[in-house]
Amino acid sequence: MNRIALALIATALCGNVFAAPKPCEELKTEIEAKIQAQNVSSYTLEIVRNDEVQDQNMVVGTCENGTKKVIYQNNGR
Repeated sequence: MNRIALALIATALCGNVFAAPKPCEELKTEIEAKIQAQNVSSYTLEIVRNDEVQDQNMVVGTCENGTKKVIYQNNGR
């Protein structure tokens, strides 16, 4: 029983280590599909470096090993 618990804990902790970093364009495409499914007609998605983010509330995704962010702006407001 202890071996099973230890194996589950080890697997959970190591899961992120083996996850490949997601390319920004792929992440942007996935986010775009979700936004369009909500029938949002006027929006902007932009990929920027971390130091270019001015408002953390606009960040909807992180990509390329955390070096870049995808930011969202609703233009229909």
